Amino acid sequence: MLEEDYMKQALRLARRGLGKTSPNPMVGAVIVKDNRIIGQGYHRHFGGKHAEVNAIENAREDVGGATMYVSLEPCCHYGKTPPCVDAVIKNNIGKVVIGTLDPHPEMNGRSVEILKRQGIETSVGMLEKECCSLNEVYFKYITTGVPLVTVKFAQTLDGRIATADGNSQWISSPTSQRLAHKLRSHNDAVMAGVGTVLVDNPQLTARLVRGRNPSRVILDSRLRVPLDAKVLSNQELAPTIIATTPTADNEGVAALRRMGIEVLIVSQDESGRVDLKKLLKTLGKREISSVLVEGGAETITSFLRLNLADRLVAIVAPKLLGKGIEAVGNLNITDVNKALKLSFERVYRSGEDIVVEARVG
Repeated sequence: MLEEDYMKQALRLARRGLGKTSPNPMVGAVIVKDNRIIGQGYHRHFGGKHAEVNAIENAREDVGGATMYVSLEPCCHYGKTPPCVDAVIKNNIGKVVIGTLDPHPEMNGRSVEILKRQGIETSVGMLEKECCSLNEVYFKYITTGVPLVTVKFAQTLDGRIATADGNSQWISSPTSQRLAHKLRSHNDAVMAGVGTVLVDNPQLTARLVRGRNPSRVILDSRLRVPLDAKVLSNQELAPTIIATTPTADNEGVAALRRMGIEVLIVSQDESGRVDLKKLLKTLGKREISSVLVEGGAETITSFLRLNLADRLVAIVAPKLLGKGIEAVGNLNITDVNKALKLSFERVYRSGEDIVVEARVG
């Protein structure tokens, strides 16, 4: 095998932690001796052992003098677990090949320096682009304190997410509905406006797939959410946060809190709605590193208009509605040359539908 093949294996292992390690990164490690893989591991879940330690413990023979390929710089500080560099040094690993540095303020090259001082040959940058892409959520969160935002919607070919009277169930295929639930399970929080709650009464859980339920964040500037809404149920499985403004009715706030619902009071923007920028900062302080914005059209449009979306997932169904509710409303763009630009990353089939995954901006 080529050296890059070992790092590709580390990346494959790391991806197994998707949706389980937040707010930590996904990391994979492979230990090689005499051109043979003798140990491998990955960070399985937040609070659990890191990839390097799992790889060492899973090794089928002594790792002394072996080469470790790891997708992200090993940690050198105490968190939920001891520093991984200590385990590397203690077990006499001979060489460490790192995909990319960890931008965490307590890291960012410090582990490389420690390993080199111990006489361990260390290099950085193998498949760096792929290693950075794997942890784009972690990289944004750790450098800005703000979660990575993905806007997702299902629409007809003519760009409608619902009929003129608001009916939207179901535009996409059953396969795409499972995909939507999978996306939820990969994110720390799923967000929707209260309008979506009033019209569709969704649960916003990941019940169609195996995986965790995200926290549910409802934008409700005037506190209109019904107390019997599905998003207020099953708090032990999927906690709900109602984001409202200082103008919200005090009795309504008290009623929600008596039900065990967390109510966040967020300052208003110019239109009197929840200030989305400040809300994202508040969510970041709660170690929510990724948010999936699901609707409705007003919420989707606000995130795009304010340039708060990092990624977009559009599920396009082979249907036409003609008149109906647009997926994206007015972005205040009057010049085609100033259109919000997307970089397509993946385009694929999902049942009857086509899915477009893109970066925004």
